[in-house]
Amino acid sequence: MAKQKVLVIVGPTASGKSDLAVKLAKKFNGEVISADSRQVYKGLNVGTGKITEREMSGIPHHLLDVASPEKQFSASDFVQKAREAADMIYHIGKLPIVVGGTGFYIDALAGTVSLPEVPPSKLLRSKLGKLSKEKLFEMLGKKDPVRARTIDKHNKVRLIRALEIVETLGKVPKRQPARSTPYKFVYIGIKPKNLEGRILARLTKRLPGMITEAKKLHKKGLTYKRMEDLGLEYKFLAMYLKGEMGKEEMGEKLNIATRQYSRRQMTWFKRNKKIEWFTLSAVEGFKPEEYKGIEMHAQNMLR
Repeated sequence: MAKQKVLVIVGPTASGKSDLAVKLAKKFNGEVISADSRQVYKGLNVGTGKITEREMSGIPHHLLDVASPEKQFSASDFVQKAREAADMIYHIGKLPIVVGGTGFYIDALAGTVSLPEVPPSKLLRSKLGKLSKEKLFEMLGKKDPVRARTIDKHNKVRLIRALEIVETLGKVPKRQPARSTPYKFVYIGIKPKNLEGRILARLTKRLPGMITEAKKLHKKGLTYKRMEDLGLEYKFLAMYLKGEMGKEEMGEKLNIATRQYSRRQMTWFKRNKKIEWFTLSAVEGFKPEEYKGIEMHAQNMLR
């Protein structure tokens, strides 16, 4: 019996993945499963670039707003909920479309990377928690340089977890031969020629809303420490709101950090040779001929 196919759309931040997912969901009668490690959290909307209800255009989206930002949502949590969503979508006769930039989540779902069964160590976490993100990243670079090349060095929670795994296993597990799953995963990757320009334009447009959002989150009880642990936008927003840097400096540093993050995303994705990459040249969105090429390729893969 042929396996049910799952379409996976990957790419760096600000590349237009969400827009493409909606277009292809309309074309192929699909529903979207988000594979983003921070869009799972309630209230983290503007900062993470979470798709709005209007942008969804009536296409159901899963794995958005499923966890409190005050608690940690793991890759294991994602795999469990994503499999449940894929099963449901398949059984109502639709196409599951996984879209996101968190490569580890996607590979864990596809069974190409193992989830280490390493229980949390309160003692080790307490010890590592006292160190700066810079020191933790330096330690990981020495102990497991392969994982250090793809990790978000601004995300203290992930750095500590990686070091916790290294302490137990010696290194973070690499990609493994695909484990048996009821699905066949087919991949499309998108990468704009002008990615850095897209990142800057999106940041400039969203920055006022991000600041307002961060203020509301903190007022509702999200600590600045937890914001910093969430990494990237929320780290710099927390530092700005605490008065540790000005608005202009915060924007500049966040722009640089986001560009660095996009490069780490591509480093991860390039290891997957099954991804068919499409380069986009439009400043925003897709040129008609570029989208048509992606659509035709998807149609061929889904036959």
